[in-house]
Amino acid sequence: MTHSYPMLATSLPIKAQIDLILLSLEALAHIGSGEVLALAGAMGFEAYLPDRVGLWRLRQSSPLRRGRSGRRKLDIDEARALALVCSRLAQRHQQTIRTAVEHWQQQVEQQHPPYHDPLLGDYLDRFTSLYAERMASPSLNGEELAQLGLDLLVDLLFYSTPQGSRRLWMALLERTAPPEEPPLELLEPEPTPQPTADLPTLFPHSDA
Repeated sequence: MTHSYPMLATSLPIKAQIDLILLSLEALAHIGSGEVLALAGAMGFEAYLPDRVGLWRLRQSSPLRRGRSGRRKLDIDEARALALVCSRLAQRHQQTIRTAVEHWQQQVEQQHPPYHDPLLGDYLDRFTSLYAERMASPSLNGEELAQLGLDLLVDLLFYSTPQGSRRLWMALLERTAPPEEPPLELLEPEPTPQPTADLPTLFPHSDA
């Protein structure tokens, strides 16, 4: 099974990577803004994700987005909160993610296209449709876009593990321009679900 990330072979800002992860979760598990906001509230991240408009504006900060009418910048604390929410969502839907990855493995072993599997076919249809609807002039062809969706599934499986939040954060850093100073002890320990939880500023001057 290949894991090539046709788009992420070149670096992307963290905000674009997180938006793609949420897009994959949305396509696979039908996750909507309501579930994202409810989980963020339970984790004590209301300051970063206060409502649907706030979430939309954060996601619209991705340079891949059509129109880009949201915020131009995403500060590192907001990015960290979103990453933690993404990993918790992956943990919540781990069985669905695992099943999809197993189906892909079966299709590879049988040398069948992933679209021949009903679960994968539905996921890829939703993923490519959402991508085409929301992203500006995609440079990926249909095969590359499907591969991106499948690669994101594998990533989601890693992010659904107990160490998923740390794995996600390290992946985000590796796939973007390196920070001026190396990060230390990223995402350990994770913040407890408190209404007024504060996030440490890891890179005060970084634009995610």
